[in-house]
Amino acid sequence: MSVFEKSRAISHAVHQAGGRALIVGGWVRDRLLKRPSKDLDLEVYGVSADQLRQLLSTFGQVNTVGQSFAVFKIDSIDVSLPRRESKTTAGHRGFEVVGDPNLPIEDAFRRRDFTINAIGWDPLTDEYVDPFHGRDDLTRGLLRAVDERTFGDDSLRVLRAIQLAARFEYKLDPPTAVICRATKLNDLPAERVWGEFEKLLILAIRPSLGFWLALEIGVIEQLFPELQALVGCPQEPEWHPEGDVWKHTLLVIDEARRRIDGLSRPCQLAIMLAAVCHDFGKPATTARIDGRIRSRNHEQAGLGPTQDFLDRLKVHSVDGFDVRRQVEGMVAYHLTPGMWHKSPEKVGDGAFRRLARKVDLELLVLLASADCHGRKGHFDCSAMEWFASRTHELGIEHAPPEPLLKGRHLLSLGLKPGPEVGNILKVIYEKQLDGDITTLEEALAEATLSLRRPQ
Repeated sequence: MSVFEKSRAISHAVHQAGGRALIVGGWVRDRLLKRPSKDLDLEVYGVSADQLRQLLSTFGQVNTVGQSFAVFKIDSIDVSLPRRESKTTAGHRGFEVVGDPNLPIEDAFRRRDFTINAIGWDPLTDEYVDPFHGRDDLTRGLLRAVDERTFGDDSLRVLRAIQLAARFEYKLDPPTAVICRATKLNDLPAERVWGEFEKLLILAIRPSLGFWLALEIGVIEQLFPELQALVGCPQEPEWHPEGDVWKHTLLVIDEARRRIDGLSRPCQLAIMLAAVCHDFGKPATTARIDGRIRSRNHEQAGLGPTQDFLDRLKVHSVDGFDVRRQVEGMVAYHLTPGMWHKSPEKVGDGAFRRLARKVDLELLVLLASADCHGRKGHFDCSAMEWFASRTHELGIEHAPPEPLLKGRHLLSLGLKPGPEVGNILKVIYEKQLDGDITTLEEALAEATLSLRRPQ
């Protein structure tokens, strides 16, 4: 039974028990927009929590998510009673929530954030329940608060406004924007900020729309000083006719987004975060030198602000992939493909192999390409194709060569464990990176010579 079929069967059982079940939230919105949606929520009216749990148990294992406000999960369906919310203390979590099966539908929907998310659909009658005219706002492309009086009580809604506006390319309703500007965001835990930021980066086709809105309603100023510093930071018009570093960064973010489909989620996040952070070093290094605007060594200068930014979002590894290390590597070396391509002397294979120890070169190429194309005007970006070709020829797109010589080989030659083993392995590996050693036999021969040389 599919998720939809099961939700309909549950709705029928609720109806038989004297209640009514509505599919609510993003699934309904996406259905109206003819978009796929994997999340399905049922809100059940007229049935007590105990009755609902017993009813659901006939469809499979039931997990209780929220005890006081009766939220149950069965497979990938969230089934809940309508909820009353009352603000008890300051902060994003300062609510008392209680499930109430007798709550009128309009009152239940009033607690939702935006009108486009406050539409219900009855799978038994094919009826839409839309007390706040969310379907009209879908048609108009408008993101509007359900209840202007209570919208600002939950500061996370401000960040949801940003990612939803970007994902659906909607305008933010002006009165809602005023509330967003007046809402303090210092109560939000890093995990919740990151959750909305990730959706903006990955789910929006043009994340820049969300960044522009975030600047307009004060989110950048409140949460991301490293991004705020880019606004108004000048660039040399010859190379950046689009304007300041902020405008360039947003163009790069959109270019990066075009390049990540098909990659794993951790790699997608690494590239998108690197696009956000790649020029964080420019505000501290930008100066007018000999009549030109320069930002010398901004790559290395950007590492500190990048680390601060990732710390604030608590970004480290994702699904076992060291996203943080890759972001830092891309920030530090994002100009390298272009510089090596223009180098008057040929860059040796050893340099490529050593760089592969610091950053995934395929990801670096994707970011560097986004950086090159993330400008107004026409520029030669063929350096990225050249760089990608070199890394492919060497087979080091994702990692440097595996050392031919291992510690066990040296121990088999009679060497005792100790610092000398590490020193010899390092020397031999450096020769391997330069291409002077290409086989295990050559590595063993060089190691044997090293052991015979006077220390």
